[in-house]
Order: sequence, then C-alpha cells, then structure tokens
Amino acid sequence: MPRLCFITEFDGTGFSGFQSQENGRAVQDVLESALAELFKQKIRLTGCSRTDAGVHAKCHLSHADVPFVIPEEKFPLAMNALLPDDVAVKRAFYARDDFSARFSINGKRYIYRIYVSNTRSPMLDRYAYYCPVMPDIEAMKKASEAFAGEHDFRAFCAAGGSQKTYVRRLHGVSVRTSGGDPLLIEVEVSGEAFLYNMVRIIAGTLLYVGQGKIPADGIGEVIEKGDRSLAGKTLPAKGLTLEEVFFDEKAARA
Repeated sequence: MPRLCFITEFDGTGFSGFQSQENGRAVQDVLESALAELFKQKIRLTGCSRTDAGVHAKCHLSHADVPFVIPEEKFPLAMNALLPDDVAVKRAFYARDDFSARFSINGKRYIYRIYVSNTRSPMLDRYAYYCPVMPDIEAMKKASEAFAGEHDFRAFCAAGGSQKTYVRRLHGVSVRTSGGDPLLIEVEVSGEAFLYNMVRIIAGTLLYVGQGKIPADGIGEVIEKGDRSLAGKTLPAKGLTLEEVFFDEKAARA
C-alpha cells in the first residue's frame, strides 16, 4: 500500500490533543474520519507528536498507508473539503515504506507566545499567555542560553509522563520580542525530543526569570539539581505552537 505523508495545521483550542483517546475530541480522530470517507475504508494514522490538549500546530507531520494513490497536489483539497474549520491539510507527499512520521524525524521546533499589555487582548488570548507586567527581557534572553545541549531535564518535566529517561538534547532556546502594546514575547525551543510539558515549563521558567523570581544565571543550577520545584510554573497550553518538524523529505520520498 502507498505510504502517504502530509502536513497538518490545527487550532488546538477545541481538541484534547492529537492522539486518539476514549474521552475527548482528538485531531487524529478527525483526520482518520476524513480519511475513511475519502478512501472508503478505515485508515490508521501515525503522527509525529501527541501534543497536549489546547496546543496548536502549524506543521504537524503524519503518515498513513492508503489503498490507492491520490495525486499529492489534490490530496489537501480533497481532505480539507471533509475537515472542520479548525484543522487543515497543507501539503502531502508519498514516502518510502520504512519512513515513519514518528521515528524518522530529527526533531521539532516549538514557539511559546506571551503577550504583555495593560489589558487582556481577546484577539491574542486564544494563542498566547497574558502577562500584565513587563518582564526583564534581557534577563530572559541571558537565561535562555543555558538550555542548549544534552542535559538531564527532569526539573522541566511534569508528573504523568511516560519517559524512560530525562536526558534530552536541545539545539537551542531563544527569546525575541515584537510589537509595542501589546508586546509579543516568543520563546523558541528546538530539539531532538521533549519531555511531558517540557517547553511550557521552560517558558514558565524564563518568565519567572523575567519577573525576578529566578536569577538569570540560575538555570544551570536548576538543571543540575533536577528539582521540579526550583523551575517555573507550567504555562497554559494555548500559548504553545508546534512550528516545524525536522526531517529529510528528499530522502523520505518514495
């Protein structure tokens, strides 16, 4: 059977995450329902990331083995005619039989968005965390440098994860701003793999640095001690977006 890969964008507000579950509306279920209608049989989907409830995605990679070929350029149009407004297929390609959206990728890039303003913004509040007081951006930038590399990140993992090890390698963490009022802060995190709620905790920790609750040069100590209570809070899922999945599409193609 042809192995079809496709990139999906979704607003996570109305979803309980990507992965199918007994209770809750999952992105996987919505996509599999559309696939079943399109191919007239049940299709099982494999995704690159489960994503938590409320997390958004601009570039989520999935693969499925399908009974017949639909041209790559026509597949997104066919799927989007069957999908609800909060999820869409952006593009598709056919891959080798041994390519996996879950196991053949090289990492992912996330952005956590925080906005700073005197008043809450309904236009931003769906996709960013509201901070009413301006944090120290330079301190946040300085602190972000300590995350790069391979570390034991148990201090940045929420309870309930299924990880066998807390060691992860991050390519880097950065902080940037744009706009005026509201000021938008973007915490970008890229790496090979992540722990449960890891990016949301990193963002919360950097915000604590900006608020003077954790010293800018204290991140190394938090990592070294591995104590969750020393890191910042887990920020709400709504501010997190999966921006990019790293994989070699040329090598993956059939």
